[in-house]
Amino acid sequence: MSYVGGISEPHIQDPGRETPVEDQGNDHSQQSQAAAASLQAQQKQQIAQLEEKLVALESGRAGKEKQTNYFVAQGRAIRRIVTLFETIEDLITENDRRHEVEDDAESTLDEDRLQVGYIALMNALPWLPTKAAEMDYNEYSHMLKLLQQGADSAQGDDTSKLKSLVAEWINREFKPNPLVDTDDKHTRGFTNDACGKLLCPAKFDWNDPLVRAGIRDHSDGHIVSDLSFPAFLYDKYTANPNDLEDGLFKSKLLLQAYKAVFTSPSSAKDVERDGDGIDVIQNNKRAKKSAFEIRVKKHVAQIIKMRKVTPCSIAYITCQVRFALSSVTSWRSIDGDFDYEQFWRIVVDFFEKAPG
Repeated sequence: MSYVGGISEPHIQDPGRETPVEDQGNDHSQQSQAAAASLQAQQKQQIAQLEEKLVALESGRAGKEKQTNYFVAQGRAIRRIVTLFETIEDLITENDRRHEVEDDAESTLDEDRLQVGYIALMNALPWLPTKAAEMDYNEYSHMLKLLQQGADSAQGDDTSKLKSLVAEWINREFKPNPLVDTDDKHTRGFTNDACGKLLCPAKFDWNDPLVRAGIRDHSDGHIVSDLSFPAFLYDKYTANPNDLEDGLFKSKLLLQAYKAVFTSPSSAKDVERDGDGIDVIQNNKRAKKSAFEIRVKKHVAQIIKMRKVTPCSIAYITCQVRFALSSVTSWRSIDGDFDYEQFWRIVVDFFEKAPG
């Protein structure tokens, strides 16, 4: 400000240098837009990073679910063709024990049976040792748990399937009055004439009223235990008193059950054309291709890579049929005087030890 005559005069700004109000608004708007664009870019980057993490998580979850399903599916073979009662840990422990003792060290019958089971396990799951070596203890324990889950699940599925099928087959073949209930097992067992005839030890004559009464009353001399083969195992459900091995494990009912589990329920209808059933799996062409070369769903034997009938698989089906005929409603190893675990072992030993 200049002073003239003691009176001050206002300083006038050069109009050319003055910033219009509208320009100031534009500058502020541009700055706001730039900030918004920067923020938006940061948000997009964060979203992209989150999406990448989500994809990775979903991929990892999918991978874990796939692995879980694989182990459970693989485990479904164990009860059917490896062992019905021993755990996977018991089989592996016995094999490990043998690596720590001398080659000529003696072993018990139970230890030998466990080792046979371990060999069967390796045949069914050849990838198991390699996969186990890649895991830490927790992963390994979880894998064994999933395999056991699959094993128990398959057994339960087969038990449920045969519960109704066995009743249907008995009703069709024997035409009992009343018919065997396909859902209620309380009316089965020795109280039912049709089921009792099939459960009756082959050394007894079920048609004898004294035998029926003795078995039902658990009288001395008529105790039904795992030491006697039941009639349902024999061809035409009748044993040769002079040769108790004649016709054994060749019954129609046993073959139907075997095919229903390992091939398909529909294939069980064709047992009349299978003779003694030696080629149960090989003869089941339906599960590979239809007459028009159309591929269909694989059956159990193909899924678990079972190429022949084995002692363990016969013993498994034998126990399943025996349970289906009984009045017991939930699976257990002991049914009165009958021990399923010992019975399973007897059947396996019958084939593996080749009795004379």
